[in-house]
Amino acid sequence: MTAAAVPPGKVLEHLEVFQAIANANNGNRASGTSGYRGSVDYVVGRLRAAGYAPRVQNFSFPFFQEVSPATVSAGGRQLAAEDVAVMTYSGSGTVTAPVQAVGTTGERAASTSGCEAGDFADFVPGNIALLQRGTCAFGVKAANAAAAGASAVLIFNTGLPGAEGAVAGTLGEPGVTTVPAVGLSYTAGVALLRGGEVTVSTQTVSESRETSNVLAETRSGDPERTVMVGAHLDSVPQGPGINDNASGSAGILAIAEMLAGTETANAVRFAWWGAEEFGLLGSRHYVADLKTNDPATLGNVALYLNFDMIGSPNHGRFVYDGDASAFGPDDGSVPAPAGSAVIEAAFHEHFGSLGLASGETEFSGRSDYGPFIAEGIASGGLFTGAEGIKTVEQAALFGGRAGIGYDFCYHASCDDLSNIDHRTLDEMTGAASAVILRFANSPLGLEEEGRRLLAAVAPVPAATVDQGHGPSNAAEARQPR
Repeated sequence: MTAAAVPPGKVLEHLEVFQAIANANNGNRASGTSGYRGSVDYVVGRLRAAGYAPRVQNFSFPFFQEVSPATVSAGGRQLAAEDVAVMTYSGSGTVTAPVQAVGTTGERAASTSGCEAGDFADFVPGNIALLQRGTCAFGVKAANAAAAGASAVLIFNTGLPGAEGAVAGTLGEPGVTTVPAVGLSYTAGVALLRGGEVTVSTQTVSESRETSNVLAETRSGDPERTVMVGAHLDSVPQGPGINDNASGSAGILAIAEMLAGTETANAVRFAWWGAEEFGLLGSRHYVADLKTNDPATLGNVALYLNFDMIGSPNHGRFVYDGDASAFGPDDGSVPAPAGSAVIEAAFHEHFGSLGLASGETEFSGRSDYGPFIAEGIASGGLFTGAEGIKTVEQAALFGGRAGIGYDFCYHASCDDLSNIDHRTLDEMTGAASAVILRFANSPLGLEEEGRRLLAAVAPVPAATVDQGHGPSNAAEARQPR
């Protein structure tokens, strides 16, 4: 069986259904919403039809949604949108009251402002508390302010290099405070130090909700050498999430359907993760549950393959940097366990066999491989780019336009069916299928398989490119061989 066994158009067929589900459910498929439940029902139905016995693993998580953008007005003028950012798990409401600075003079520094209850000794209940970022968690500052009777909380940035824009922070969990909590830029915060009346408005939903993972395993193959394959099924609340990450979910669903009824040497377990967009919560729950209740099953996972965003419209053809040749701790990369280099080499070899250039992306910790890496499980996968900016070098390697994002609809309402590059989606699904099948049918361990692979994909002259599911970094790009 080869990668060509994934029927043409099958992945797009799944994407069309995910789009229809979003359209019928307030435009999104976020965990904890009817759109996500519809997505779970679809995946479960397709798996059952293919002959699997899927399992739905439920768990609770802290849900948050900004219903409309937060606003702050002072002196009759509304602050610019770029100077204001709602705190995750902020309360909801509109408040007009005098603003009162607490423990800060606006010095460019990380401030202890609001970190102790004693900071509020002279605070007037009912006022809006103006605090500065630093020293302790945002949730601590907000909770202390609310306990002192603040009607709203404003936290402005430190003003240090790289920390001047609006604070986009989190209070940590629902219920820290019921009053509006908003981050401000350094400039906006300093301008409010003189006092006066301020209006703060937030419209949010902050509560505990239930969501789920979907798991399905092949009926054949050695369970002590399980190949695990995952993609997150949820979108952000702002949009339908067709590239992020219906693309990966649809890709592995098509591969699972293709593998159904096929004999494999090793067991293959597919996972569609919930609440990734709230902090990798689905994959974290799964790994933690196994670690506590079934450590033998966790120990039988030979490797984990992750597919998060595989159809970006201005794509790069990125493979996770398992051998740390392009990224290291200085770049913010998470160290990859032994065996990850073999997974990386398998993807590069596949692309090279088709005459396609491939680059590398760091293990930044921003997707569902994170909990597996933390347990020492070899990991890898594919990624076509998020909000990072494509360079001239990358445009020469992969096509597309330099100077703009890989996915200019990242985490936005326009991440719909029109936001997918079909050729890229086919190439990445083909690569995913080929590598999954390779490891599913390999009688060799990662070490033995790796010796041949790493020789076949010896390092080639590197082009310096920028990429990222986050800040841009230097990466290696492999020319087709």
